[in-house]
Amino acid sequence: MTNIVLNVIVLALLGAVCWPVLRRMRAVPILLTVLILCVLTAVFDTLMIAADLYVFDPDKILGVYVWGAPLEDFAYAIAAAVGMPVLWVVLGRRKGRTE
Repeated sequence: MTNIVLNVIVLALLGAVCWPVLRRMRAVPILLTVLILCVLTAVFDTLMIAADLYVFDPDKILGVYVWGAPLEDFAYAIAAAVGMPVLWVVLGRRKGRTE
């Protein structure tokens, strides 16, 4: 399985699980967070790849790069920017119930 297939599956599942909470949240802060994390991913992944800290198996990636970072690496930034606020809301609700 290639990285892009795995990323699409994970992001689709994350979206489906998070949708009930996400639809009640404001979109602008989440989209801004996605943008900032993707820029940081592009910068730091490019630097780490240039420093040979890690390499990608060419058979597992599309070969599409944003600056020097493979497209597949941005899925982690998107997942974090979407999943963490939802987790914050859900855990915050639970904490309020137990007190």
